Amino acid sequence: MKSGYFFIVAAVSGLLALSAPITAAADNAKELRHAQAALSAGDYDKAYVQYKGFADEGNPLAQFTMAMFYQMGWGRAVDLVSACRWHEKAAAGKIPASAHYLADCLVSGTHVPPDPAQAVKWYEQAANYGHFSSLCALGRLYIAGNGVAKDPAKGLALCQQAAQKGHVASMMTLGRSHLQGVRGKKDYQAAVSWFEQASQRNSAEAPYLIGTILREGSAGPKRLEDARYWFELAASRGYVRAYFITGDLYFAAPPDPETQMPTAKNLAKAFLWLSAAKARSTDKNEFPEIQKWLAKIGEIMPQSWAPDLEIKVAEHLAKYPAR
Repeated sequence: MKSGYFFIVAAVSGLLALSAPITAAADNAKELRHAQAALSAGDYDKAYVQYKGFADEGNPLAQFTMAMFYQMGWGRAVDLVSACRWHEKAAAGKIPASAHYLADCLVSGTHVPPDPAQAVKWYEQAANYGHFSSLCALGRLYIAGNGVAKDPAKGLALCQQAAQKGHVASMMTLGRSHLQGVRGKKDYQAAVSWFEQASQRNSAEAPYLIGTILREGSAGPKRLEDARYWFELAASRGYVRAYFITGDLYFAAPPDPETQMPTAKNLAKAFLWLSAAKARSTDKNEFPEIQKWLAKIGEIMPQSWAPDLEIKVAEHLAKYPAR
């Protein structure tokens, strides 16, 4: 969490320099050195007191950081209302990320009644400062007609600008928009293309959605083996919804032509992913199927395999803790 904070601060410092006098930006960051050191050391109480002092004096970077204390729960309970109030102050000081977060607050009505029309202005301001993800947040308002006249074409164009700059959430928005047919017609090929780009940037959900399209045959003939590949990629990234279907597809794969039994690889993979599903799935409808398939696997799979496979399951679950 602390390293993520410094990435944000570094980015904001750079963007602030584009929208304010260089000397002022440098001074804003310079006076926060000791507060940053305390935060880096995990001394949240000391850092909070120091940042609060500078924030009360009007330092916009300090105001942004105060917002993040409450938004991220750094050393205190998450308090989104307080976070929004601090983002409002920092946004007035031309902090791009705070302008974006303030717009989020206005859309959701977190600290004031919902005001999507005002949110449009802050998303635009954040985007003008170089906060490119704000382009697609603004685009979603145009797609929905929330706070602006409904204009799906303009909304998709805004999201595409952000996606072309490597913003994964914007790629996902574009993919889902093509799935939903927001321009009047569903385009599964375009959806898959955007999901593939998001997957290349480590999205866990994107390969799951590609697998769903291929498994259902939405874009042409059903391609179960290809679907299994994408589901397993999602599962390997800790996407819980992919565990069961990956294990199910491995167990249902064509048998060995000579033995008419599941291949060793497919049997082991089915055990791995169904065991992960048993540990993490929150879908009550999956549990009877999970238990049934694991029982069948237990009748076929040599017991000597279980210890090593269980270790692999445990290692995966440790890498992707339950949220």
